Amino acid sequence: MSKNYTELSKFLSYVLRHQPETIGLSLDEDGWAVIAELIICADKQGYRLDYKLIQSLIADSDKKRFTLSEDGLYIRAAQRHSTQQVNIKHQEKTPPTLLFHGTATRFLLSIREQGLISKTRQYVHLSSDEETAIQVGQRHGKPIVLKIKALHMFEQGFKFYQADNGVWLTGSIPYKFIQE
Repeated sequence: MSKNYTELSKFLSYVLRHQPETIGLSLDEDGWAVIAELIICADKQGYRLDYKLIQSLIADSDKKRFTLSEDGLYIRAAQRHSTQQVNIKHQEKTPPTLLFHGTATRFLLSIREQGLISKTRQYVHLSSDEETAIQVGQRHGKPIVLKIKALHMFEQGFKFYQADNGVWLTGSIPYKFIQE
């Protein structure tokens, strides 16, 4: 990905996940933005986008951060929203027996005390494979992968969802469901 491509992807992530209002963009409750409006608002901020470039950013994203609507008129961030405008109604799903959460070893004491909590995000994010969890943990320091007894949690009444990009989501995870 070229520097310009990376910069545009980061810009889209910021706008669609956190601060759409900084460019005058509105998202609906499910996080969708009208692509034509996004192009106009981005242009006013000096970001040159067009429909073809947006489609390319979506297709080439290794992290699958964005979703294009079926009719091709709307775009949204797949997950990790911090803006209160968005409350995507994910469909509840039965998780696999184990899911994984990558974090840094420096957070273990806090996790042991309070479990995993979403903090400023809407959900705790989990992956279905350890390799992805390691990559996530490396962003925050020396990585550790926590194994989450997801199916057992689900059987105890906890809700699980899966985002458009395959990331598993849940509200919080008490420590008793975590294996280090």
